[in-house]
Amino acid sequence: MDLPFLQGNGTEHIPTFLTSLAIGLLIGLERERNPSAKAGLRTFALVALTGTLAAMFSAILQSPWILGLGLLTVGAIIIAAYLGPKAPDEDPGTTTSAALLVCYLLGAMVWFDARTPALMLAIAVTILLYFKPELRGWSRGLSRRDIISIFQFAVLTFIILPILPDQNYGPYHTLNPHQTWLMVVLISGLSLAGYVALRFFGQRYGAPLLGFMGGLVSSTATTLVYARHGKSEGMQQLAVIVILIANLVVIVRLAMEGVVVSPKSLPYLLPVLGSGLAFGLVGTALLWRNLVKGAEFPMPEITNPTELRTAIGFGLLYAVVLFFSAWLSEMAGSMGLYAVALVSGLTDVDAITLSSLRLFETGKLDASQTVTAIVIAFLANLGFKFGLIATIAGSRLAKRCAIGFASMGAGMGAGLAWLL
Repeated sequence: MDLPFLQGNGTEHIPTFLTSLAIGLLIGLERERNPSAKAGLRTFALVALTGTLAAMFSAILQSPWILGLGLLTVGAIIIAAYLGPKAPDEDPGTTTSAALLVCYLLGAMVWFDARTPALMLAIAVTILLYFKPELRGWSRGLSRRDIISIFQFAVLTFIILPILPDQNYGPYHTLNPHQTWLMVVLISGLSLAGYVALRFFGQRYGAPLLGFMGGLVSSTATTLVYARHGKSEGMQQLAVIVILIANLVVIVRLAMEGVVVSPKSLPYLLPVLGSGLAFGLVGTALLWRNLVKGAEFPMPEITNPTELRTAIGFGLLYAVVLFFSAWLSEMAGSMGLYAVALVSGLTDVDAITLSSLRLFETGKLDASQTVTAIVIAFLANLGFKFGLIATIAGSRLAKRCAIGFASMGAGMGAGLAWLL
């Protein structure tokens, strides 16, 4: 039998076994800290090496059964180790047993030239094992509404999206069910991340994080809530900071949408957004100095961002804005597109941004038209929110917010002037 591995001295495989050993020691180091775990550094290192050896002999003998037999053997050893009597407070061993099986498979991956993924997975497994108390506290802190939000996002992403046809339909070939729903998933994902973080961290870490997470979920809702709270004298400074940060996050959010939807637009889009962000940060910093420390941070009441009705509503809005942007840009040129941006941007800047980026990707808009439409929508959105603040909270809060809003607008305008 021809055994290529045995023909040389085998030293070329030393890095492979060292990598496998490192994986076992890394995971075993975390388990060694758990007094009730029956496997530690040595056991995990040996199991990882066993996986690599089993994979090696499977490859040499061209028999996958050897790898499977090794897995069954490791499983039998684990069962035998945990068959004995246990103390009432002893670890039942399910986590350690699962980690051992994963360690064996990671050792096998190393032999099959998948060292980088194996190391990445080993680090991820170690992190999962180490942060058990935090993960348990996080999961127990989830409300029924939070769990429903996560399930609904999973339905939007992994059930609805894959079955939608990725084909253009309708006038101007703008209606693509898959692409439209992909935009729904993108916005829902950003909103869900902010929603969950806001639930857990917003009130705990104060105004900056509260404004950041509120901007990810809904800058309009955050602005509305803090405009109401800003009517009281003690809350005005806090309300201004949260509102401004939430609207600065909108700029970051638009940049993230550009990265995902149209990477080739970034050389034109990022300088304009970066200019608006930089100017806005300066304006916010001028107001930051007087922020009252130790103030209460009221949480904005925000609806479930992944609710099916909300998702369908955004999908319809995106499709309508996309169609009218394509139609009016052809019928009335840039002015038609900018009119759509102005009107749709009043209430939702994401729809016109995503539709403009999509049209740019398909060659129906050039870079200047795309960026100008996004800037117009953003400025219209700022104007709408400023009107909300002035109406709800009065002129005093509006004057304070005007500094930050004007800074963002001036930055966007300067960036756009440079681009054009």
